[in-house]
Amino acid sequence: MAIIATTPIHGSGENGPGHSGTLCNLPLNQVIQGDSVELIRELPPSSVHLILSDIPYGIGAEDWDVLHDNTNSAYMGSSPAQEKAGAVFKKRGKPINGWSEADRAIPRQYYEWCSTWATEWFRVLKPGGTVFVFAGRRFSHRCICALEDVGFSFKDMLSWVRDRAPHRAQRVSVVFERRGDEASAKDWAGWRVGNLRPTFEPVLWFTKPYKIGTTIADNALNYGVGPYNEEAFLRYMNSPDNIVNCGFASGESGLHPTQKPIRLMQALIDLTTKPDQVVLDPFAGSGSTLVAARSLGRSYIGYEMEPNYVAVCRSRLDETGLLPFMRLT
Repeated sequence: MAIIATTPIHGSGENGPGHSGTLCNLPLNQVIQGDSVELIRELPPSSVHLILSDIPYGIGAEDWDVLHDNTNSAYMGSSPAQEKAGAVFKKRGKPINGWSEADRAIPRQYYEWCSTWATEWFRVLKPGGTVFVFAGRRFSHRCICALEDVGFSFKDMLSWVRDRAPHRAQRVSVVFERRGDEASAKDWAGWRVGNLRPTFEPVLWFTKPYKIGTTIADNALNYGVGPYNEEAFLRYMNSPDNIVNCGFASGESGLHPTQKPIRLMQALIDLTTKPDQVVLDPFAGSGSTLVAARSLGRSYIGYEMEPNYVAVCRSRLDETGLLPFMRLT
């Protein structure tokens, strides 16, 4: 693990006007194993320029994604059909209406889980700084409320359009056919259970309010954050839209069930930070945010609970070095 670095924490986040000379210790350029809810408390206030994280969605993608009271033995199990489907849909989730009255509390419990770390995120971020959260469609509104309730401003919701998205939607007619009800199967032909193809994921964009009586321009001078860099964003995307099309590079995916493309993370980092500033990912997963930050000359701090993914993060950082940015072609 890298040695904890002593770094200046000053007004602009860079040497220049507003430099206060105050020093503190930050665990820069490290992937630290452990619970980010606890680890982030070790960071000093207003020490991070950007928080960019693909948080657990609370939909049971894996055991670490179960963020509610799970008392139903069927949950996270698998059926013969799911086993045939392979890695894509290998776990049984809860239907939207739940299996019991207690299941209806899942959205509220997700809000409560987000609230356990939202206050610390607010504390460590610089005024005017950005938080980008990849959140699931089901519970993103609960994440928005949790961050708003601790003081963040909800700036926008970006839509990341994936280049491929598995689609599961069982035909209702098949259910009736299994029951031997051919008339109902014919009557309900074409109807399905589930969702339309999930081709996009929300990326929630929050900002920490800057001081009353100042402007974003003032905040940029004082803390080094606030505006966004449209010119840098256009190095990755064809237009400055909040609908973002971005796929994986060849051979990049397959390291984590919810992995995101490095180029997508690079675009978001370049959009909101300058070189040498600090990017924090409290749920590092396979390390895409950290690899992107390093490739762009930013310092990074990553927290990850699962030891195997910590190893993946460190391996990727060792192998990739300083990657050039990946531009849309």
